[in-house]
Amino acid sequence: MKMQSYREIREAIASHHLTPAEAIRAAYEAITLADGHIHAFTVLADEAMRQRDGAMDGPLAGIAIGIKDIVDTADFPTSYGSPIYENHRPAADAAICAMIRSKGGHIVGKTVTAELAFFHPGPTVNPHDHAHTPGGSSSGSAAAVAAGMVPLAIGTQTGGSVIRPASYCGIAGFKPSFRLIPTVGVKTFSWTLDTLGLFAASVADVAAAAADTTGRHLDQPSRGKPLRIAIWDDDGRREVSADMAAAVERIAGIAGRQGHQVITLKEPEAMIEADLCHGLLQEYEGALSLAHEMRTAPQLLSDKLRDALEGASRIDSSAYDGARRTARRARLAARELFDEVDIVLSPAATGAAPRGLASTGSAEHNRLWTLLGCPAVTFRADRDGPLPLGIQMTARFGKDALLLAAAAELEAVSNAE
Repeated sequence: MKMQSYREIREAIASHHLTPAEAIRAAYEAITLADGHIHAFTVLADEAMRQRDGAMDGPLAGIAIGIKDIVDTADFPTSYGSPIYENHRPAADAAICAMIRSKGGHIVGKTVTAELAFFHPGPTVNPHDHAHTPGGSSSGSAAAVAAGMVPLAIGTQTGGSVIRPASYCGIAGFKPSFRLIPTVGVKTFSWTLDTLGLFAASVADVAAAAADTTGRHLDQPSRGKPLRIAIWDDDGRREVSADMAAAVERIAGIAGRQGHQVITLKEPEAMIEADLCHGLLQEYEGALSLAHEMRTAPQLLSDKLRDALEGASRIDSSAYDGARRTARRARLAARELFDEVDIVLSPAATGAAPRGLASTGSAEHNRLWTLLGCPAVTFRADRDGPLPLGIQMTARFGKDALLLAAAAELEAVSNAE
């Protein structure tokens, strides 16, 4: 299973060894070969769109991009993973899609999402083993990159929906600092948590793609300065498999051999409290965000989502306000934490992708960093196991470029060993 490299395609186009139209055509050929088994896409662009975008200029010219189907697109149906919105056609592109088009990118199609980006999964399977989940809710985006169909895909994370699927599928996933990429035109679940993210074959690829898409300098090379990298010690609060723990230790060892200072950092009490209130924040806001769907078409919601929204509608506003205060205290504590360390190293998931497609896995290793708004990135850290294991690296809010440079360095060394 060979993944498409964003940087290699971009460089081939820049050196005139490949035209944008040829690069786009190659993506459709890969989709034709793979998606009948993976089920990553809900709809693909028509021939007129392919021809139009094959003639585009810009840093994303020739790059075929999958867009999670909770992101509005004016020239594709956007169903939000729900029968309520079957054949729904938004009037305008979401901001991220407009950004992509302005840079010459080609939206190849919409990728499968869990229902309204919650927990009820779609039909996508894990490219490494079809009996296992690809994760969620950005299942189609992660699987499309992992299966070699596209070099870049867009997802969202409210708990762990970028980092966890990337880990399960063995690719790089990047959740930027909160609101670095605008979420205008993205179906809201939780307005204080929802974050857009990117999937690509490697950290260097995802950094280059993020830089080209946003116009920010997010793909700067590592300056070789030793960093303070902390192994996150949560005192066993979160589940972690022995293989995942070994993958974290492996990357920590590489970091030490590269000259970085590696320490162990105990999870602060303020962050433990915030982690425990993530669910209340998410559910309270979800009940408000999806009140229209609950009022007008509850019978078209899955039992799991309907029950969750009914329960969340009974949460008292004072409890929600208390959770917001707890989250604020944790964000202040994060400032102090990142005065002491540059990078936090932790599992990207509890372990490898679970067997079966009924569950998308647990976000327990990701949700704190989503709530804090910190940038996070993952890459494959195991030595060619049957199912991938990704580690998670996080940094101070706004230090996305530092994080990506450090992760790209460690990934490159890891792959070379």
